[in-house]
Amino acid sequence: MRTFQSLLFLTLLFATALADPHGSVGGDVEEREIGPSNVSVAHTLGQPALRWDTFHFAHIAQYGYVYEHERAFMPGTPMVMRAMLGLLRVLGISSSEDLTDFGELLLGAILVAFTCHLLAVTCLYRLTIHHLQSPTIALLVSLLSLLPSSPATLRIVPYTEPFFTYLSYQGMLFCARSQWMLAACCFAAAGTFRSNGILLSGFIIWGILVEPYLARRKTSPGRVVYTIYLVSLVFLPFVAHQYIAYRDFCLTSVAPAPWCNRIPPSIYSYVQAKYWNSGFMRYWTPQQLPNFLISAPVLVLLLGYSVHHIRRALIPRLQALLSSRTHISKIRTLQSTISSHSPFLSPSVAPHAIHAFIFTLMLLFTAHTQIVLRLAASMPFTYWAAAWLLVEHPLWGKRWVTWSVVWGAVSVVLWATFMPPA
Repeated sequence: MRTFQSLLFLTLLFATALADPHGSVGGDVEEREIGPSNVSVAHTLGQPALRWDTFHFAHIAQYGYVYEHERAFMPGTPMVMRAMLGLLRVLGISSSEDLTDFGELLLGAILVAFTCHLLAVTCLYRLTIHHLQSPTIALLVSLLSLLPSSPATLRIVPYTEPFFTYLSYQGMLFCARSQWMLAACCFAAAGTFRSNGILLSGFIIWGILVEPYLARRKTSPGRVVYTIYLVSLVFLPFVAHQYIAYRDFCLTSVAPAPWCNRIPPSIYSYVQAKYWNSGFMRYWTPQQLPNFLISAPVLVLLLGYSVHHIRRALIPRLQALLSSRTHISKIRTLQSTISSHSPFLSPSVAPHAIHAFIFTLMLLFTAHTQIVLRLAASMPFTYWAAAWLLVEHPLWGKRWVTWSVVWGAVSVVLWATFMPPA
């Protein structure tokens, strides 16, 4: 594992060396603000990560939300950057007295991102043990997680993915253990990094309300109220981010922004549409065909396994539930029969299958579809699907592993040299 991490980092450094230092905004900014004579070790180590979205995160960490388009980014990653720079100063690793050094600003966040990746693998192993009930499959899943479709953004740069992935996994693990308050706190923390964190509330709803209903257990009004409270906690970071923008652009501004009169008045959807052209089917143009082709392996994997699980495991449970003549003991027998046929059809995987199915369709039809290469890692379902291929469809499983190795290496070079997909 350490060898693989070292190889990725060396690849990133090599690709950075190939890039034209004067061909990016980052190179110009660093030349103006930091002279060659006073470049610190922290700056040197952090500088290679200054690519793509890290420009936005670093600028927000330095000056706050200055430009309208920056509101598309949640505040979690900039907060980590600022906090870790302060820690590096205390430890004497950083010599910067302000926030102008991008390299030093990124280094601390890189360390946290790498730590989150290691913790996420541990969470994934435990989560797999709980749901699939097989140490062998759990080990296989953990090994497959070392071959993500975007290794640079998941392991060695301060993007949202490593933080969001770890917090998502940890929250899902708390859900599996029925520790609902801890799960809500993890999901809320994940929501400070990515707006799609609000979808994680579905795991709480499923565990407290839906699963008991499928098992024909009564749900008290108190549990409904408790669920609403927990879901509200998960939504809180996103709502707060929207409210602060509404206050700045609509309540205190002389000329309110165009989105202020919309219902709901969301700056997030506005800037996504204006600056990134996001929206239903907007990305479906001939020019974007290469991005769809690049994303196809992950999209097909997620949709294939989610549909398989829903058809073979969830729908039979729903059919048994809708049959008034089916006794609860028969429902439990059905669940045991399905699980014994294949660990990948475990009933407890159902909320993960639904979440993956919905989220994949959202990325396919309403977003820049290639970001599934980055976001797929935040779903343990991705690696369960890959393990499902290897165990039950070995030929396709080997093809998946081959693609993961090849594309993972290529993507590091593309990312470091400012080439799409980002």
